[in-house]
Amino acid sequence: MGEFDLKRYLSERKLLVDTALEECFPVPAGLEKRLLEAVRYSLFAGGKRLRPILCMAACEVVGGDLKTVMPVACALEMIHTYSLIHDDLPAMDNDDYRRGKLTNHKVFGEATAILAGDALLTEAFDFIAKAGSNGKVSPDRVLRVVGLIVKAAGYRGMIAGQVIDLESETRSVDLATVEYMHIHKTGALLSASLEAGAILGGGSEEQVGSLQRYGHHLGLAFQITDDLLDVEGDVQLMGKTPGSDAARNKKTYPALLGVTGSREAAREHVEQALDALASFDDSAGPLRSVARYLLVRKA
Repeated sequence: MGEFDLKRYLSERKLLVDTALEECFPVPAGLEKRLLEAVRYSLFAGGKRLRPILCMAACEVVGGDLKTVMPVACALEMIHTYSLIHDDLPAMDNDDYRRGKLTNHKVFGEATAILAGDALLTEAFDFIAKAGSNGKVSPDRVLRVVGLIVKAAGYRGMIAGQVIDLESETRSVDLATVEYMHIHKTGALLSASLEAGAILGGGSEEQVGSLQRYGHHLGLAFQITDDLLDVEGDVQLMGKTPGSDAARNKKTYPALLGVTGSREAAREHVEQALDALASFDDSAGPLRSVARYLLVRKA
């Protein structure tokens, strides 16, 4: 068996997601044109589509159908994009660039950027509800997915992490606080993406639990390597200037553990993520490759 081609896999899956999202948000027209232009500006700004890809991979690894999970995969990308639009606002991280492009509020103004984020978040739950419209998924499973995504995106997840991130800029924090922050701000939605895919794909409780553990450790490894890229990344590859975390007094893994300690922490979480997949066969190859890639990622 040849080596798994992760680059090709991610490219093909990204195309599937992009095509589905294009159908969700066609070319803007009517009185809402400006708002929809702002939505599309950030939604199609070149994201990796990691969360929907993980959702699809989890669905497949438990024997599910991609068509069943695609509405939720799209919804996850909408929620992620909304969070980026809001994170970039002057009241929060005050960023001018995202993925090499001017941030949403720099192009459309703060008010429209806020509303574009709101539109993406609310529209996402309409798409989650559609996951049961074909009759292949029970209402109980759809409701369970709604609940876990609400928790991951809300004050018990992503929003909690963002609040802690902002508050930590003006005070000293320990490693446990940084880990808690990133489990919620980054890890929660990544883990929910995997759980949602497994639930909608008909996975057993054991399978869902294994993928949740994988997502927990993958999320932490992702954030640690993201922190490292802000220290030593290439601006051409990342689309933003390294060093912004330190300039804003962000509490990161390298700030507390140093570069070497952070690399070791990332390696440990990748190993634990891979251990969580031990009960799966070769169908989990994409998930294993994604975890290993984090240790060599450049953007």
